[in-house]
Amino acid sequence: MIVNSITLQNFRNHEDSKVDFAPGINLITGRNGMGKTNLIDAIHYLCMSRSFATASDMYVVKQGSSGFFIEARLSGSIRASFRVTCTYTRGDGKKFLVNDSPLERLSDLIGLVPVVVLSPDDKRLTNEGPAERRSFLDAMISQVYRSYLTDLLEYRRIIRQRNRLLSMRGIRPDMLQIQLEPWNQQLAKAGAKIIARRRTVLARFSEFLEESYARISGIGLKPSFRYKTIANLPEEASEDEIADIFAGLIDENLEKETERQMTLSGPHRDDLILYLDEMELRKFGSQGQHRLFALALKMAQLAYFSDVLDDLPVFLLDDVFGDLDPAKVSILADMLNAHKGQAFITAANQAPFEGLIPFDTAQNRHFTVTEGPLIHISQPQPESDASDDDDDVHLPDE
Repeated sequence: MIVNSITLQNFRNHEDSKVDFAPGINLITGRNGMGKTNLIDAIHYLCMSRSFATASDMYVVKQGSSGFFIEARLSGSIRASFRVTCTYTRGDGKKFLVNDSPLERLSDLIGLVPVVVLSPDDKRLTNEGPAERRSFLDAMISQVYRSYLTDLLEYRRIIRQRNRLLSMRGIRPDMLQIQLEPWNQQLAKAGAKIIARRRTVLARFSEFLEESYARISGIGLKPSFRYKTIANLPEEASEDEIADIFAGLIDENLEKETERQMTLSGPHRDDLILYLDEMELRKFGSQGQHRLFALALKMAQLAYFSDVLDDLPVFLLDDVFGDLDPAKVSILADMLNAHKGQAFITAANQAPFEGLIPFDTAQNRHFTVTEGPLIHISQPQPESDASDDDDDVHLPDE
């Protein structure tokens, strides 16, 4: 998938900006606060319906504005050329269109433009609690299997309804059990679908993780993970068998769940326990090992997408090279050069990439963000591109 251009209006600090991209590696350099992250965050927004840099839509609206607009022109193997637009208005929410046709649900956007993001926040993947790893897993699988996202949204709906019943006061236990029964059946079936899909994907993903970590680290430690899900689940259990085991666990937990007023078992409480050799990373890993493992997870995601999807993913790398030593920068640059898809890198300057990534070709492009703010294209454009008058594109502060 190629993002050919993007137009922003009142997105974060962009008042009215348009940028044309190269089909290969796009490097965006400049001092802090010049607006480097904003551009690739807008790309992510059109891919995943949300910002990767901030949790709330209200924070991506330019100060003093009531909403924002983003439009990208893209091309891929399935859709030769198409447009994705998003309009957000305070109080009215966001609306996405593909070639001027509105999407009925936000979930219809996920997977249309597959994307992988590498950022300093990835350290949370290995350092923090299970929710971070579940989020990573769900975002990855949802971009490959649309049915998984449908099942996930349905499962969350069931959990909300079931928890509502569990939190009711003054209801007799026998009446509560009667009201919970249909939700219990739905929960077991929906949860089994999610667990089965996670298991299938993770079995394949583990191969890419081993390859990525070996290449990045250059040492003999073997990365692995254990998918921690509902108890007493056989390795080769079918989806129906998972549903039966889950249903039994739901019945066993009823008294505890009534006391806690929440659903205590299911894929919403799953985790990926990460290991280097037999050492549990979260408990015993060094800061450097955490950093390399998180990097390997994202590079494995990129490799997995490239293997199973018809279109290569868009790869966004936000300010990640400053923490890497020259040897790791060289390895990552080699992996980027080998990646046949499009990539966007933000960095303070071009120095780490000199001699590693060529920016004097039509395939790659280097943008320098300066005061104004302006983006300067740092090498001559091909004859078919815009005239010299378009070389400076106005960008806002970050």
